[in-house]
Amino acid sequence: MASGEGAIDPQAAASGAEADAEMETEEQEGPVMCLDLTSYQLHDLNEVEIPPTLEELDLTANRLSSVDPRIGRLTGLRKLSFRQNLLDDAAVAPLSSWETIAGLQELVLRDNKLTRIPDASIFKGLLVFDVSFNEISSLSGLSKVSSTLKELYVSKNEVGKMEELEHFHALEILELGSNRLRVMENLENLTNLQELWLGRNRIRTVNLCGLKLIKKLSLQSNRLTSMDGFQDCIALEELYLSHNGIQKMEGLSTLQNLRVLDVSSNKITAIENIESLTRLEDLWLNDNQIPSLDGIEAAVAGSRQNLTTIYLERNPCAKTPNYSATLKRMFPNLEQIDSDIIA
Repeated sequence: MASGEGAIDPQAAASGAEADAEMETEEQEGPVMCLDLTSYQLHDLNEVEIPPTLEELDLTANRLSSVDPRIGRLTGLRKLSFRQNLLDDAAVAPLSSWETIAGLQELVLRDNKLTRIPDASIFKGLLVFDVSFNEISSLSGLSKVSSTLKELYVSKNEVGKMEELEHFHALEILELGSNRLRVMENLENLTNLQELWLGRNRIRTVNLCGLKLIKKLSLQSNRLTSMDGFQDCIALEELYLSHNGIQKMEGLSTLQNLRVLDVSSNKITAIENIESLTRLEDLWLNDNQIPSLDGIEAAVAGSRQNLTTIYLERNPCAKTPNYSATLKRMFPNLEQIDSDIIA
């Protein structure tokens, strides 16, 4: 229910959620229970019954400013979400001493009022940790987070340095977008990393610290002027580099698994260094300075049959007579040219 419609009756919320939990228990083998109280606009849980056998508790989009101590007695709790509430550092502090829930695997504190990384050292088997959309200025405290972690989200904060990441050998997803980062560093031990999201920072130079298993990489809206640094990331499937100051396409010829390449909104004048790529499906080149369609077919020759989407709008070449028809002739399996879906 939308907040403008008034807060829902907490007892009714608890009753409905408990029924959902019981239904899930009946449908599955074993006492798997999930209580979902998303968007009930609750200020506290005083009137909510919390079943002691819960394994998942979702409190997304409420008005909670404290953590109910009963949560600390849920021995089987594995997933806990406080996304989009009003929790500050003091409010989440009790979590670090509740040994009963030490088996927690997923902790979401996204979109609250945190100013530092909370102490999560008690959760020895933590797999997912999300503190995005807060006011955190430093990654100090991550060294206490379990090395079992597979997904770490710290986007939309005020972090200025990549640090205390060295022990995350199992990490697969790292999200640090929309911070104040200037340097890519301390990544060399993240040997299982598959997704790295660093968009909307202040990074000038690519440094992947020898990582070779990354499949998805975003450096959109940074301060890059060169594409040098991706050559060894041969597992890359998706590369997002829009809204930078890149003038030349380079360092791409070794990326034989690349399916999506976004270099829109840069200063590129020619399509090059991708002719040997054979798996490209999406190619975003809009808002650059490419003068003509001449040579484009040869430049993307390796992916001629696989290319399904191409964006070239707001380049001088997009004013070419019969622009769309020419592209369709070059790439017979195109399904989309700029924002136009091809019938």
